Amino acid sequence: MLDTLRRTFELHGFAGIETRAVEPLDQLLRKGETSKEVYVLRRLQEEAAEGAADERSGKADKQLGLHFDLTVPFARYVLENAGHLAFPFKRHQIQKVWRGERPQDGRFREFVQADIDVVGAGELPYHFEVELPLVMAEALGELRAIGVPEVRILVNNRKVAEGFYRGLGLDDVEGVLRSIDKLDKIGPDKVGALLVAETGATPEQAAACLALAAISGSDASVAERVRALAVGHGVTSELLEEGLRELSALIDAAAVRAPGVVVADLKIARGLDYYTGSVYETVLVGHEQLGSICSGGRYDTLASDGANTYPGVGLSIGVSRLVSRLLSAGLVRSTRSVPSAVVVAVTSEETRPASDAVAVALRSRGIPVEVAPSAAKFGKQIKFADRRGIPFVWFPAGIGADGEVVPHQVKDIRSGEQVAADPAVWAPAEEDLWPRVVPAGE
Repeated sequence: MLDTLRRTFELHGFAGIETRAVEPLDQLLRKGETSKEVYVLRRLQEEAAEGAADERSGKADKQLGLHFDLTVPFARYVLENAGHLAFPFKRHQIQKVWRGERPQDGRFREFVQADIDVVGAGELPYHFEVELPLVMAEALGELRAIGVPEVRILVNNRKVAEGFYRGLGLDDVEGVLRSIDKLDKIGPDKVGALLVAETGATPEQAAACLALAAISGSDASVAERVRALAVGHGVTSELLEEGLRELSALIDAAAVRAPGVVVADLKIARGLDYYTGSVYETVLVGHEQLGSICSGGRYDTLASDGANTYPGVGLSIGVSRLVSRLLSAGLVRSTRSVPSAVVVAVTSEETRPASDAVAVALRSRGIPVEVAPSAAKFGKQIKFADRRGIPFVWFPAGIGADGEVVPHQVKDIRSGEQVAADPAVWAPAEEDLWPRVVPAGE
């Protein structure tokens, strides 16, 4: 899966980078959801007295934590390396991240994310907000061959939401977004109560926010329904119109390049406050209860050194969450549990060098091979291969019981077919060369 994602990202010009696992805690928490339980690090052998002395002298190390996503570390990377990067800079990054939350289905304390981002210097054209979800749709589409279900990328635009809320007279835009972001978890009635209690909305304003969140679709009619709702509530906003134009452009482009995959959904809010334009969430069709397996959005101020600002747009796949769903639902399987396509049998420990020579010859041509661990009866060596799903057992040439030379032979232990073979030219069928992930029914 990682190879497929990486290959698709690189086909679109995204260069791979890796950032350190540890970041200063104040940097990790400077934007967005500060309530996340970040794993904080300290030296095991740190002396209390030494730490107190350093603190008094102003030499205390910054408190450090493990990164809980790859976006904040990427922003730091851009600022540190801006003088060496060519903008717009397109990067993919596949690494582990850590979050101190209660493990449950699809949620882990340690997991793998795969991110793509485009960052510009000073400005970033809107067309990248269209390009990124389509790149991700292509990457996820490539995974259909191994049993990944169809996906839906749900998109919204923060400008639409902010323009509408402010037009209603609601100034706590971030508070409204945080409440709307809980719709799928607690339902519209409780969200409406939250809007009234926490953002100062009237019941009528709360109802209008919920009506906006209920709009969805995959064509231009979405924008017209939003405009009709705005007119009905006396909302006029240039920001709202700008957001609707951008959202319509994204939907129109997606209808051509990925029909049916990208859907406008006005309840998509994304809780992180650094998003400023398009926002995205992705669900598996038929497994929506898992939640979003890929999300992100446009950000304009996450990366800034005071003098320069580096706006960007990014998407992140929760690879571990996706894999866990595929496995728990029995949607995929691997063709074998080890890389080896061949086990070379060992007739006796004295003839092991001959078996090793066969293995060397096969490996030199790119065939993954292992030599049997012991010179047991051939039946046991075949069982050794069978338990690991290795399809072929190779019997090296030797002298038979009647004194005749026995040629090299290879046995397909699935069919029982055994034929003479030359280690310099024989190769397994392409589908047997390496392990593959296939739909569970195959």
